[in-house]
Amino acid sequence: MRFSQLDRIQSLEKGKSITAVKGLSLSEEYLQDHFPRFPIMPGVLMVEAMFQASMWLVRATADFEFAKVAMKEAKSVKFQGFVQPGDSLVVNAQIKSQSDSLTTLKVTGTIDGKTATSGRLVVDSYNFADREGLDPAIDFLMNNKFRRKFRILCDQLGEQELLEIIPPILAVA
Repeated sequence: MRFSQLDRIQSLEKGKSITAVKGLSLSEEYLQDHFPRFPIMPGVLMVEAMFQASMWLVRATADFEFAKVAMKEAKSVKFQGFVQPGDSLVVNAQIKSQSDSLTTLKVTGTIDGKTATSGRLVVDSYNFADREGLDPAIDFLMNNKFRRKFRILCDQLGEQELLEIIPPILAVA
């Protein structure tokens, strides 16, 4: 994940919901082209922020069991406002249903309490060893990488809160 669209996770309740924040800065490289005189966050990156929040919720809910969480569908996505430099996009994702490897989530992105984007996402969770026959060590290494990134995003949460999300045996310094 090279294009991180979240700066921090504000809250997370396993199996239920997550709230995360993306603060948009004028220094974002893509704003030089989108658009020079009226810089706004591209809609596709708003959807990516909603997906990334959903991905962290799904990973944490499954105790980081799966190396891959991929967006399978984006449904009924609406854009109702611009995200401009100086704005903080607050992303909320709520699990609506889970079956097998698929999770359906209701997602919203708000600015100052006003909806900027909303929709439903379906994500698919799996390990490469199971689906693609790759070495299970790849899944293990990827899961550890994601745990470390997750801890960074959750940095403002208290240690006790974080331990409730990531069991001590899984916590990676």
